[in-house]
Amino acid sequence: MSRQSTTGTQRSVTAYDTGVGPVVAKADAWVTTGRAARELGLRRTEFDLAVRLGRIRTGPGGAAGERRVPRAEIERLRAGPGFPETLRRSVHAVGTAEGAAMLGVPKTRFTRLARLGLLVPVAFYLNRYRAVVWLYLADEVRLFGDDEKNAPLLTGRTPEGLRGLLDAGTDLRPRNWRSRHLGFLLREAEDPWARAGAVASFLDPLHVAQVVRDPHDRSRLHGLRRRPPGSGGGPDSPGAQIAADLMTARDPDEIAWLRADLARLVDEARAHRPAPRPPASCRTVPAAERSASRPPVSPRTVPAPRASAPPPARSARSATSAPAGRDTLAPADRARRRGLLARWRHRPGRAATRP
Repeated sequence: MSRQSTTGTQRSVTAYDTGVGPVVAKADAWVTTGRAARELGLRRTEFDLAVRLGRIRTGPGGAAGERRVPRAEIERLRAGPGFPETLRRSVHAVGTAEGAAMLGVPKTRFTRLARLGLLVPVAFYLNRYRAVVWLYLADEVRLFGDDEKNAPLLTGRTPEGLRGLLDAGTDLRPRNWRSRHLGFLLREAEDPWARAGAVASFLDPLHVAQVVRDPHDRSRLHGLRRRPPGSGGGPDSPGAQIAADLMTARDPDEIAWLRADLARLVDEARAHRPAPRPPASCRTVPAAERSASRPPVSPRTVPAPRASAPPPARSARSATSAPAGRDTLAPADRARRRGLLARWRHRPGRAATRP
């Protein structure tokens, strides 16, 4: 097993290296992944693991995120010695119980070895209680047990230094799995933007925003972020949230390495092909830019308002409006009207007509 470097001097990622280049084939020489798994005699989980480990070469499919297998690759694997047992054995993954039995140690000791990073998980899944179950390659577990240098770790007391790490809560299983899975995503990426999106998949969005300031570049990366394997259901489901938490870097040094990788890969992606931007007519201009581009307004003299005569003062009596439909009479006119009415009432003819 070789170590494939993602950066020149900063970090290495554990991954199997097949030593082959990109796959090129005619359109009629490709088969779907489901059909390839059936022809190779693998279960779907075994086939997916073989692809991640580089045992089976794939190429991009017609739809976004779809993969397919060239017919020549299937023929190459079927012509290999010991097919299909050899291929199936190379992707056989074991859990804690089976791995401990292979090493001849209790399950607790096997778990401690994995927490210390001496055994690297290759996959995980969530059981019905939503507990994380780590899986390890059987070949790697067997090689670890056969190495004489590891004999003191399999029997007797755990060395003092390692026991101190365990007491401090050290658990390198998630980090080692992220390192291995990143190697797979980088090997599968087709262009610089896809590689930058693969690295961004392991960072919290806040760290991505701090490294990539341009909103159009961030939007491009967001569309290329990869979902963690085993995150079935919606993105807000409990299983998806647990898987996303396992895929997000937590250690400060791991975050620093990923940020440095992301900055470098984004620069390479910009040089390769800048991220798409909206047309100039649809672009939203910031307020500061709008105010800076606006021509200055020349001062002008505003004429003073023309003086008008003040309205006549109203008396307190005139402030009370008269009833609608009636004229307001002067006091002398009202007294004259009352006098005429009184004389009319006391006329002799009017009095004689009364019963």
